[in-house]
This record gives sequence, C-alpha cells and structure tokens, in this order.
Amino acid sequence: MTIAATGESDDRALRRVRELTEQRRQIERELSAAVRLAHRSGFSWESIAACLGVTRQAAHRKYGRIK
Repeated sequence: MTIAATGESDDRALRRVRELTEQRRQIERELSAAVRLAHRSGFSWESIAACLGVTRQAAHRKYGRIK
C-alpha cells in the first residue's frame, strides 16, 4: 500500500525512513570505529563478537578488514 493509498498527503513516513537510514549509517560508522579500537586494544574477536551478539567468524568477516 502506498502513502497515497492511505490518504496521507504528506511524506512524513518517507522522511522518517530517510532519517532512520542515516542514523543507521552513522551508528555503523561509530560501531566500526569501536570494534577497531577494541581489537587494537587487544580484545579477541570472540570477546568482540559476544558484545555484538554474533559469532566470532561473523564479527571477523564484517570488521576484520577495517584499518
């Protein structure tokens, strides 16, 4: 269903989607920096993964190449 189909005449819903998408991008940048710092500080991928709620392999796959 489109916004037009619901009778809404403004784009509040789409603005919110854009806002949240930008927030997600910013959070991902900050999270990448935090993971990089944690790893450089000597924390293992296993410890980092536990904080992220993923497996060690998934954490390393996503963040292991970040310089």
